[in-house]
Amino acid sequence: MTLLRSGVRALRRVVIAAGAALLALALFTPPASSVIPEPAATCAAEPTGDPLRYIVVFDEGTSPRQARSEINRACGTQTEYYPQIAVAVATSAEPEFRQRIGPDKAFSAQAARRAHTGGGGHQQQRLTRERRATTDRTGEQWDMRMINAHQAREAGVRGDDDVVVGVLDSGIDAKHPDLADAVDPNLSADCLTGTPDTRQRAWRPTASPHGTHVAGVIAAADDGIGITGVAPETRLAAIKVIGEQGYADPESAVCGYMWAARHDMPITNSSYFIDPWSLSCASRDGLDVVREAIGRAVDYAADQGTIHVAAATNDAADLTPVTIGAETGCEALPASLPSVITVSATDKDRLKSGYSSYGLGVISVAAPGGGGDRCVLSTVPNGYRTMCGTSMAAPHVSGVLALLAAEHPNATPERLRQRLTANTQQLPCPDDYDLAEDGTQDAYCTGYRAYNGFYGHGMVDALAAVDHSAVSRN
Repeated sequence: MTLLRSGVRALRRVVIAAGAALLALALFTPPASSVIPEPAATCAAEPTGDPLRYIVVFDEGTSPRQARSEINRACGTQTEYYPQIAVAVATSAEPEFRQRIGPDKAFSAQAARRAHTGGGGHQQQRLTRERRATTDRTGEQWDMRMINAHQAREAGVRGDDDVVVGVLDSGIDAKHPDLADAVDPNLSADCLTGTPDTRQRAWRPTASPHGTHVAGVIAAADDGIGITGVAPETRLAAIKVIGEQGYADPESAVCGYMWAARHDMPITNSSYFIDPWSLSCASRDGLDVVREAIGRAVDYAADQGTIHVAAATNDAADLTPVTIGAETGCEALPASLPSVITVSATDKDRLKSGYSSYGLGVISVAAPGGGGDRCVLSTVPNGYRTMCGTSMAAPHVSGVLALLAAEHPNATPERLRQRLTANTQQLPCPDDYDLAEDGTQDAYCTGYRAYNGFYGHGMVDALAAVDHSAVSRN
């Protein structure tokens, strides 16, 4: 009996201990949902829509593997990643891709264009055959005389092929006789997909003469035939960011700036605006993502030593920065970015062109862009043509910077910028800006003679900027 009782007591202790253990497990084990991970979102095996391209912004320091994993989980495919700025390019046919990865992290210009008709499309002029020049047409270049480019050449200042200007545009006709010796195919690339494609057939122009026109203003050869650029011995890189429909998507621009930084280009010229908006005067869905991506790329390239020049756009908009929280105010990208030299356009009378955007604190300098029946003559595929716009004004400034970089090879980007803005033809605000002569001011200029919203520091001046008597050689 004693053995039986002791065995029962032992069994009872075992049962009690086991029950206590089970109770403890029940009390202290978290619910199953907190220890078993949520299943990953399922992606459609056969998506119904066409793939769209997205720009995706990650926290700085995100590794390529982390970025790719997050994009994959959102049912996308990473096609490019720039770890220096933590910006990716992705494609996805999943309609909810942006929502899955986060609407504050991704944006698709293609999707925005599909949702909203109109807008975008910078250069709708198509390629046409032009008769090649057999005579000297520099006498028609009123714009070069306005900025004293011809006098700078007569003084022996012509640029240097050690200086490269990255022309972010629609491609450059490298077979044009005025540009054949300037375009460097080894530094050129097509960035339309957000990933550089170095094949010549990719970066050459297909539908728009715009990039070739811009290139001629900067560096057309001084060969006695056709026209002559501001800095005729400068080297050019054709960086294609404007597609056949005239759009410059955010991922294309990011790729272009990062390509310029990768190849240590001292100057870039951006005669375009980022699509799908020419400018934003109100809160736009995705604008913060685009601004962040472009800003990171521009700042990264600037940190590598690149000076960025951008056209002010042809929206006749006041881009003056406003205080945070204000309900009014417009911005354009890349023109409104603080690290960019933004250029307004003037007509043959040195008056702000009616189409040119403006703004105190945004416009750095002015340059000829033309207006009415006096536009800027430059190169286009198969010939020459006149065009008007801030797109034409900006490359005059890029050309002067190229002259400065050649004359002062050891100068810092900030020093070159200071020389550019300190040696201009100052232009005061006009007393009357009633272009239509209807008794109403078409725009309002603020500031003073040395610095104002129409002309910034004034009309760029090639001769004054490189005048050896002004400062010692760096």
